[in-house]
Amino acid sequence: AGFELAGIAPALPLEADSNQYLDWISRGLAGQMSWMADRRANIRTDPRLLLPSAKSIVCLGRNYNTPLPGPVARYARSEDYHDVLRRDLELLAQRLRTAFGAFEYKICVDTAPLLERSYAREAGLGWIGRNTCLINQGLGSWIFLAEILTSLELEPDVAAPDRCGTCTRCIDACPTSAIVPGGRNTEVDATRCIAYLTIELAGDIPEALRPALGDLAFGCDICQEVCPWNRDAPIACDSLPSPELETIAAMTPEEFRTSFRRTPLWRTKYRGLLRNVAVAMGNSGNPRYISTLLTLGQSDDFLISSHSRWALTHLENKIAENSGEIVSVTT
Repeated sequence: AGFELAGIAPALPLEADSNQYLDWISRGLAGQMSWMADRRANIRTDPRLLLPSAKSIVCLGRNYNTPLPGPVARYARSEDYHDVLRRDLELLAQRLRTAFGAFEYKICVDTAPLLERSYAREAGLGWIGRNTCLINQGLGSWIFLAEILTSLELEPDVAAPDRCGTCTRCIDACPTSAIVPGGRNTEVDATRCIAYLTIELAGDIPEALRPALGDLAFGCDICQEVCPWNRDAPIACDSLPSPELETIAAMTPEEFRTSFRRTPLWRTKYRGLLRNVAVAMGNSGNPRYISTLLTLGQSDDFLISSHSRWALTHLENKIAENSGEIVSVTT
């Protein structure tokens, strides 16, 4: 079914992981992601609350790596992985039924209330690194995770050992210092994470954090790019380049819908993506973005216009720093 990794974990609660998760929620580190803190938070503590007959979890991983960096995170450059994985999981479930006969099952991708990285670790797919991503010794961390909860009692695999050693490259490289001590080792403060700020945050990006976003407009791969286990990670056959900032900025709402309706970029919506693009342009130091920011600064949407005006001022200052001259643009 197109998955490079597969393993089996028992469908039982993982007490230490569940307690860590609930503690993370209680300290407000999930930010505005209310679906992680509502009634579904407790469901995550036991897979049998999703499928009462569950005895095993078939954990799967698929490579999505691309060698092409860009303002859009690697995972978000093609068809929404949720849709693709669900289709392929259903095909795999039917193959399992052919092999084992009738059984109950439930398909899960990362929208399901399941501690999927923890179960993937227990199934031997990899270990949870200091960047909190699941890392596989062969594939690195560029992995989509997916699961089939099943009433079948399958032989479990052995949990993967932690191989991060003393490495702290991801912690050191994070521009917003979002990887903090906690849990078994480290955890991510989502309210500082660039992926959260550019995707899940609905309103203004805090001004103090905007310069740290660099040229990133949707998501962030920095803590994975610096990971030694990703140095030789294989490339996915369907890897795609990132759309450019100017291309996105020039889109109308209708063009945005046509281009991104079936991709992860749809999640942040048109106004959120233009907000992010404006900040990325402001951080670039590139004068070619001045005219685009002037246009975006006239938007009727205050979220877009206010971030664009901030970006224009920030861009002026960066150009001045680089040239040693005072730059002023009439707004």
